[in-house]
Amino acid sequence: GGKYVAPQPIENTFKESFLVEQMMVIGDAKKFVSALIVPSFQHLKSWCDQHQVPFVSNTEVLKNPKIIARYQELVNDKNKHLGHTEQIKRFHLVPEEWTVQGGQLTPTMKLKRKVIVERYKSLIEEMYFD
Repeated sequence: GGKYVAPQPIENTFKESFLVEQMMVIGDAKKFVSALIVPSFQHLKSWCDQHQVPFVSNTEVLKNPKIIARYQELVNDKNKHLGHTEQIKRFHLVPEEWTVQGGQLTPTMKLKRKVIVERYKSLIEEMYFD
């Protein structure tokens, strides 16, 4: 929307949820704000057990419509506390955690945004493809 949106406050708001391990907000030079979300698989597994959702692997569970719906609920709830231009319009769940060894985090545990954007370029383009 042409307005700068600071990603860290939004990411921190979402990371308050037990279901979110990591998150990267995307919106620079885009028409709306989106996000890549790394679920907290330990907590997600417990949630799946409680709701009779089979947990075969990280990749497989993220394809389950109930899981996608649960994260959409979470996004909708957190969006209520954000300004209109800061709200997450689309998101994608990512099956692997970002690490220093993997090159996605700095030694001080900050996101290497350029590395993550490059790695998930096709997923990001998919979120903005109409």
